[in-house]
Amino acid sequence: MDDTILIRSARFRQEREADWRKLSALVDKAETKGLHRMSFAEARDLADLYRQATTSLSIAREISLDRGLLDYLEALTSRAYLSVYAPQQRLGGLVHRFLAIGGPQAIRSSWRVILLAFLCMAAGTVAGYFFYFENPDWFYVFMPTELSGGRGPDASTGYLRDQIYEAHGESGLGAFATYLFSHNTRVAIFVFGLGAFLCAPSILLTFYNGLILGVFFALHVDRGLGWDLFGWISVHGVTELSAICIACAGGVKLGLAVLFPQDKTRVAALRAAGHDAVKLALIAALMLVVAALLEGFARQLIQDLTTRVAVGWGIGALWVLWFLRGGRNS
Repeated sequence: MDDTILIRSARFRQEREADWRKLSALVDKAETKGLHRMSFAEARDLADLYRQATTSLSIAREISLDRGLLDYLEALTSRAYLSVYAPQQRLGGLVHRFLAIGGPQAIRSSWRVILLAFLCMAAGTVAGYFFYFENPDWFYVFMPTELSGGRGPDASTGYLRDQIYEAHGESGLGAFATYLFSHNTRVAIFVFGLGAFLCAPSILLTFYNGLILGVFFALHVDRGLGWDLFGWISVHGVTELSAICIACAGGVKLGLAVLFPQDKTRVAALRAAGHDAVKLALIAALMLVVAALLEGFARQLIQDLTTRVAVGWGIGALWVLWFLRGGRNS
């Protein structure tokens, strides 16, 4: 390399290196602690020194200084740019924005696919109900052995009633509810994750979950325990089953982006649909956590049919209120 360039680079660095070191220290602080923890003077100096560094970089390129100096300034100005201009949002702010604005808006903008998911669940439930009354043996076809736990067409009416009202504690329907929650959580994960495969897996899994619910409900209706089971399911099922449908809607949204990208590439369409789809998945996860708390505490503590229905559907009304009103003024 020409000695003249080296001398010029050394002089250029010597005249400005103090400011670069100060900028580097401010960038380190912004990256580790965040701009919100910096004083006004530090934030002001960060912006001023960043502009000076970009000017130095432009000059260094013009007069063809050595490659090492150019690499250093490019790295420093890139880091400073992110510190000055990148969005500064703490985790608490992100959560608040999601709960107050992003989540409800995603629900409202996806109402068509959410309605489709609820219709799939309802269709499966109705089909399972009528399959059972056509032939009770359909119960064993649709209901997984792990879920039945001794409850089936061969069980006595007294046994089924005892399970609903916890006469046998966690050895009865309480254990069933625990397994059912685990089952529904897996279903929610699958209906979302498999939705990108042309929607079909999400729709079929949601329909099948409805079949399970339909034959189980038909069994109790057949024994005169329909309203009793309705109250038992209401406590946590309103939230839990809605979570599955919302997760299904997220998966279907991804699948539709793959099937009908319109004027975008499939990758671009999938990326665009993913913004709302991920929010739907997060809402479903939140609802499943709430359902777990209801299943673990409220269902066991509340034994009155009317109170069970009021609690379950009352919480469901709160979810609807959040979905309809959240983020309206933003």
